[in-house]
Amino acid sequence: MVRKFTGFLSNTIRGKDPHSIELIVREECFLCESTLTDSDMYQKYKVCHTCRFHYSMTARERVESLADLGTFKESNRWLTSIDPLSFKTRTSYKKSLFDDQARTGLTEAVITGSCTIDGLSCILIALDFGFMGGSMGSVVGEKISLAFENAAKRKIPVITIITSGGSRIQEGILSLMQMAKTVLASNQLQQKGIPHISVLANPSTGQAYASFANMADIIISEPGAIVGVNPIRSISGDDQKETESTHTSESHLSHGTLDAVTDRTKLKGVISVLLDLFNKEFTIKRTSSGQITYPTAQPTEAWHSVQIARHNSRPTSMDYMARIMDNFVELHGDRVYGDDPSIVCGLGQIGGQTVVVIGQQRDQTLDSTDEGSNARTMPEGFRKAQRALRIAEKFELPVITLVDTPGANLSSEAEERGLGHAIASTLALISSLTVPTISTIIGEGGSSGALALGIADRVIMLENAIYSAVSPEEAAELIYQDEEKAEEVVGSLRLTARDCMEMEIVDQVVPEPSQGAHRDHHEASRLLKRALLQNLADLQTVSKRKRLNARTKKFRNMGEYSSRLKSTITREVNTLRGTILKRTKEISDN
Repeated sequence: MVRKFTGFLSNTIRGKDPHSIELIVREECFLCESTLTDSDMYQKYKVCHTCRFHYSMTARERVESLADLGTFKESNRWLTSIDPLSFKTRTSYKKSLFDDQARTGLTEAVITGSCTIDGLSCILIALDFGFMGGSMGSVVGEKISLAFENAAKRKIPVITIITSGGSRIQEGILSLMQMAKTVLASNQLQQKGIPHISVLANPSTGQAYASFANMADIIISEPGAIVGVNPIRSISGDDQKETESTHTSESHLSHGTLDAVTDRTKLKGVISVLLDLFNKEFTIKRTSSGQITYPTAQPTEAWHSVQIARHNSRPTSMDYMARIMDNFVELHGDRVYGDDPSIVCGLGQIGGQTVVVIGQQRDQTLDSTDEGSNARTMPEGFRKAQRALRIAEKFELPVITLVDTPGANLSSEAEERGLGHAIASTLALISSLTVPTISTIIGEGGSSGALALGIADRVIMLENAIYSAVSPEEAAELIYQDEEKAEEVVGSLRLTARDCMEMEIVDQVVPEPSQGAHRDHHEASRLLKRALLQNLADLQTVSKRKRLNARTKKFRNMGEYSSRLKSTITREVNTLRGTILKRTKEISDN
């Protein structure tokens, strides 16, 4: 089924497919009619400089656009297909193969090899749509599997470029089996913690898309690419136009199956940053044994803390990420249903070390008590967070979470999508991680929606943040059947940073600029970054087993009648007694 190819390849057409040959002589963009003959962008990237339409590229052009000059070393080049089923048609399978080999200069529909991208080593796999539609025959599956196995052996990342239109019908069931072969081979990367980045070009459909391409840790697509299991040519009927729109990369991004849609001109840079982040070259360590001390949190009016925590100008998770993280790459979608904007997650560097960061993002234009607010997390948001947590565990990257939500989205729609399971499974996953974890309450920490990202080795809290099982409005509704009396019950909820510190719910209170973080975003970010670096350095000196045991013990003991909890309750009782005695004296004097 697989044999070595020794035929003559024409130098004049080597590396070209019919689409690229046509485009070489194209003078105008067929979409916007801009002149392409003098366009450097078109010559280098096959992208129209005016409308940004992405034309077809051959596999060799893909390699040239990504790999550092002179570094690509092709592997298994001379493997080619035979006719395993003696497929009967008007044109023999062998002749179709020979014609495509002579026309494209390729032996099969995929090129594999090793290279460097901005100096970082990787294995590159590029399908070519110009060779029998980029379909997966036995040789394509074999070359891809060999490339995965080579990457697993050498422990270097894999980049796959997908342009495929369906199955290799001339090889029948053997073509279908290549899905199993390539998935099994890609599993070796999963088991060994080796990164796999997949790039979906136009088109990305059929067996390649439904197998190894979707096993990647990060999935990127080019703008306007046709993406989906079902090849677009097989769509028919009255709903064809609507169905075609659902096959675009932009549609898949909005439905949570892609991490990003990236212009081809920026693709190498994005891949380079991702390879750098996965490289794990640096680890934060202490240079001295001294501890950074923070001033004791000052007691504040509970209602005042609520107002500051909910202030519309208070820094959001993305504000902090932009100021604290370097080389941040955002990940999108839960790979199941959608991309919840209330959860922002990705890879970035802090102090030179790569970390996974997950933040709950408030919509500053909406009221945080509104059930429909984007600050309230949907099930797909929790599942997106789980994706980030699994990436952290696989690549042994520390996790930082930024908590700022009034709670989970409690709509019937959220319930139907599995809200309860999404919260519970997120709690189970984050609590079992073996990597260092730090959770930061930066604004409003509300109920289970906040706790889902709050089980961590270290829980720190900004000075004016709040953390509670229910909101003051919900408490007032339950007690007085009147949300307007929220200010009267807020003190009893013990939701301030000082309260949480006294009850040992949080490990550290981080100071804010005078009058609150909303007054100075840069200073607030600086103070938070210092606290994160301190805690990250401390946690990385502790073994995995000790970290996990300490985390389990901390949350296992919460709510027990400890000596510290006893003293806190005694102090509250004495305060209450003093208030009662004062009130009694005032009554008696009158």
